[in-house]
Amino acid sequence: MKDKVVIITGASSGIGKALAHELGKAGAKLVLAARREEALQAIAAQFSDTLVVKTDVTVEAQCRNLIEETVKNFGKIDVLVNNAGISMQVKFDEIQDLILFHKIMNVNYFGMVYCTHFALPHLKKSKGLIVGISSMTGKIGVPTRTAYAASKHAMQGFLDSLRVELMETGVDVSVISPGFVQSEVRMNALGANANPTGESRIDESSIMSAEECARQIHDAIVNRKRDVIIAESFRSKIAPLLKLLVPKIVDNVSRKGMESGTT
Repeated sequence: MKDKVVIITGASSGIGKALAHELGKAGAKLVLAARREEALQAIAAQFSDTLVVKTDVTVEAQCRNLIEETVKNFGKIDVLVNNAGISMQVKFDEIQDLILFHKIMNVNYFGMVYCTHFALPHLKKSKGLIVGISSMTGKIGVPTRTAYAASKHAMQGFLDSLRVELMETGVDVSVISPGFVQSEVRMNALGANANPTGESRIDESSIMSAEECARQIHDAIVNRKRDVIIAESFRSKIAPLLKLLVPKIVDNVSRKGMESGTT
């Protein structure tokens, strides 16, 4: 990663922040994007050759600006990490305001589309890499996550299709699907009224650290891996296969997880 120019959206916390530290230590030239500029500046201060661009990925013009500022400062883009995202914690029949679906799709899906669209011409020049930080929920439906799952399934479909379009251009596409990882995403998850709940419903200390997740993403980037599931248990890693073979069992496990407060 030495001297590679890497854009990370959603870099102010969680997986994005941990990945910034991981790639910064490896010598990458970082471009950090998120809405919380102060948090980004605190990360940038720890590394040289780091650019902070305050960005709301739901705003197309700001995504264009992110790419333009990157190229203006570094002259190229080697890796685009589409990491910005928000989640939810509410059953569909309990939702009071359907704007929740728009909020989640705007960040998780359209934010990725905007950034990828503007970065693609530059990635073609560098034969670079597009990374989508998806989720296990992008492969398996999870209760209380209907809008989130929809956005991550959309991400998976978009990137799978784009990968085929980009064959023989030198641009690779990597989809990373973590399971539960320690981050602020659940604290900021939207509730019935489409506002953050301010609480996590799982034991954060019992799940994978953002740092370990970032190390595995680093490996996936270096090796330009196509599709990576990041999970601590073997059962979670093979869950997409089990869904094809024994879908009802997977559904029941997911439902019991909701009832026990582990999803």
